[in-house]
Amino acid sequence: MAKQTFTVGQVLTAAQMTSLQQTAMGGGSTTAKTASYVLVLADAGTVVQMNSASATTITVNTALFAAGDTVQIQNVGSGVCTVTAGTATVSTAGSLALSQYEGGQLYFNTTSAALFFDIVQSTGMTNPMTTTGDIIYSSSGSTPARLGIGTTGQVLNVASGLPAWTTAGSGAVVQVKSMNSSTATSTSSSTFQDSTLTLAITPTSASNKILVIATVNSILRGAIISGIGLQLVRTATSISVFEKNLLYSDSGGSTFVGASSHSFLDSPATT
Repeated sequence: MAKQTFTVGQVLTAAQMTSLQQTAMGGGSTTAKTASYVLVLADAGTVVQMNSASATTITVNTALFAAGDTVQIQNVGSGVCTVTAGTATVSTAGSLALSQYEGGQLYFNTTSAALFFDIVQSTGMTNPMTTTGDIIYSSSGSTPARLGIGTTGQVLNVASGLPAWTTAGSGAVVQVKSMNSSTATSTSSSTFQDSTLTLAITPTSASNKILVIATVNSILRGAIISGIGLQLVRTATSISVFEKNLLYSDSGGSTFVGASSHSFLDSPATT
């Protein structure tokens, strides 16, 4: 029922009361359509329900509806129904193309301009991902697209305006690992002993180099001539002796506190 103006003392008919109740509850009487349709004045305050297996349109023209009039639109057919501006303008933040079981409200700001509010958009974004680690990005037209997971050691880059996995270039940092230990290692041996400072590092390529930075805090208490030696070991191979006589003492009964820092660029040539 189109919007009406009532006067004081006017008695409403049963049909008017029924239509007002339906409108207040979110939609008036329902008219079913099986083909493309052009809205008419009588559609104000009602539900237009499209039911077609083929694509259809609902056309909106000017000078039919007053400001504040509404029309509920539903599509129960398998064909897409598109709300189409005829001589009136139709604006929306969503989609004017309604798939099956989608709907919305057409609200008229003026006699020639309407807003369409999506109530249901059933499909949402189609998920293009197929594999663990895939990434979704926006392709042309803001369409969701899939970037398949890269391979070990690759980095995310931009090529021709789109994200792409590429092999890390020379000088790139592929991974960063760190550890620290507060567990003391004590020895009176004259040969090197393993400490708790150990870290597993797996190169991603045989051409990778590994930069090791280590800081060791030390306390020495010796009753004889003594000192602390420190070395860096890869598996069982000593690759750098970086301290020979830390806290060297040539008299007994002394206590020394100190620290040694070391950096070493290793080329293991293996993965």
